[in-house]
Amino acid sequence: MSRLPSRLLRGSFHPLTRQSQSTFSAIRPSLFPVSTHLKRFNTQFSTSQIRKNFETESAGHNDGSNGDGTGGNAGGAYGAAWSSKTVTLLCISLSGITGFAGYSLDAWKRGDYAANMIHGKEEVINGNMPKGCPVYGSPDEMESAIDEIRELLGEDFVSTDDEVLHIHGFSEWSTVNSERLPVAVVYPSSTKDVAEIVKICSKYRVPMIPFSGGSSLEGHFSAPHGGVSIDFTHMDKVVAFHETDMDIVVQPAVSWMDLNEQIKQSGLFFPIDPGPSARIGGMVATNCSGTNAVRYGTMKDWVINLTVVLADGSVIKTRRRPRKSSAGYNLNGLFVGSEGTLGLITEITLKLAVIPEETSVAVVTFPTIRDAAEAASSIMRKGVQVAAMELMDDVQMKVVNKAGGTNRVWEEKPTLFFKFSGNKASVAQDISNVDTIAKRHHSANFIFATSPQEKESLWSARKQSLWSMLSLRESGQDVWSTDVAVPLSRLADLVEVSKKEMDDLGMFASILGHVGDGNFHESIMWDKTNEADRKKIEGVVGRMVTRALEMEGTCTGEHGVGLGKKNSLVKELGEETISVMRTVKKALDPKWLLNPGKVIDPVKGMPPLR
Repeated sequence: MSRLPSRLLRGSFHPLTRQSQSTFSAIRPSLFPVSTHLKRFNTQFSTSQIRKNFETESAGHNDGSNGDGTGGNAGGAYGAAWSSKTVTLLCISLSGITGFAGYSLDAWKRGDYAANMIHGKEEVINGNMPKGCPVYGSPDEMESAIDEIRELLGEDFVSTDDEVLHIHGFSEWSTVNSERLPVAVVYPSSTKDVAEIVKICSKYRVPMIPFSGGSSLEGHFSAPHGGVSIDFTHMDKVVAFHETDMDIVVQPAVSWMDLNEQIKQSGLFFPIDPGPSARIGGMVATNCSGTNAVRYGTMKDWVINLTVVLADGSVIKTRRRPRKSSAGYNLNGLFVGSEGTLGLITEITLKLAVIPEETSVAVVTFPTIRDAAEAASSIMRKGVQVAAMELMDDVQMKVVNKAGGTNRVWEEKPTLFFKFSGNKASVAQDISNVDTIAKRHHSANFIFATSPQEKESLWSARKQSLWSMLSLRESGQDVWSTDVAVPLSRLADLVEVSKKEMDDLGMFASILGHVGDGNFHESIMWDKTNEADRKKIEGVVGRMVTRALEMEGTCTGEHGVGLGKKNSLVKELGEETISVMRTVKKALDPKWLLNPGKVIDPVKGMPPLR
């Protein structure tokens, strides 16, 4: 007999929503109005009685499931025949007492009660799902998969704890989160562990969501279909360090900051610098960058090879270890930026760079944000070798002052922050060149560091920018952060109009950008309980993305697509290109088990998933 009911009572197995997790934790062994909570489940409960009812009253229904794990929608008379029907489900047993729930199938078909994807071959396929949607494992199959993973890894490496599930299904950093949570979190320690986990999940058709640093901004580790969160925490080792070759082999949970600390005595460093909580696996998966991108590029430029576990549990290496190779397809390019949807990355060989002999920092203020953006474009066009060039608007400078996280008071004007690196002579020349160009664009104060302490002080405002914004949140408030990128010649135009729109919102909103490569971020403080505010922000962000695309830009420069920007990706690339991506995805992951719901959908016309 399945142990599912007792797990449901604890609120720790079934893919409940975040709200129903706490609801079920408080339930006592008594009859309760199941209908109050059932709509929050991420599944449909299949029973012989339900099958009989559907077979009798909806003749011609076909679940459309195929041997490859894809499926279709209902056929025959499904639709009008059920518009006013009500089904009673004998579905939840709590310590021997069964609850009853009734609801109309209109609501079921709308997706109010049912999963957006189908769980279990014998279950009715949601009326709003286009043909070709995957069929995922039933609750019993999911439980069998977790039992097998527990046997493989040991009890201590599988968790169904409420709080753990919440942490692995909800991100306070993200502007979008699924309403559902994973059913379990598992902790592999090796590539072999990951391969065996994948084989088990594939057998039972259980979705798999990779989890690295947990700092996603677009819902990358949300679990819209339940499934298993694969947390790489224990895979945090440096596998090999080839100092002479200037490369290093690491596991996915290695922190880029810890990595640089470990190898700094060698005179080498890894230059990609996103947020401090980022891990190498997630950095590869999103093709991230950071403040050093203008000099050192993005993640794709620093990956030599990858070890990847595919959707069937097989393990591949994308190439060997030379700095360059023209042998075969560029599989690095396929997996970097794939957001965990094509394979699970378990080892990464990275290039390293030489730590510069000399570094310095400068800060320059401007009267308008257009002046600052145009100065940034001019500096790039003149070929000045800056190591970083960051823009913060007047609101962001005010945020830094209010938060008080630095040891100085800043002018609350649009400001460019620069890093310079090289030898002493080249750094001095670059500082002089930037000063000259900035003055042509009406710069005011130009301050550059003359000591290591001053360098740290001047860069502190940029380093503390996001944390400063978060620290000013009041109860119920959140920070909506999003990014776009455009060709350098269009940067000033887009920044200026986006800034005006945000100011007109009447909300606390700022601009921060890696302007050396045309990438900037909007951060908006908002009341997450206010639906009107959400709609206003979605409108502003949507228009910013549309303008970026009209300027031949992209909907995301470094945050990735995740759950939040799938529609924008279609606008950017078109259905023909998305169709090619879908073909690649289906070839590598025919059951659509790897991080489903992210980047692209299995068929055109999918309704939004939350």
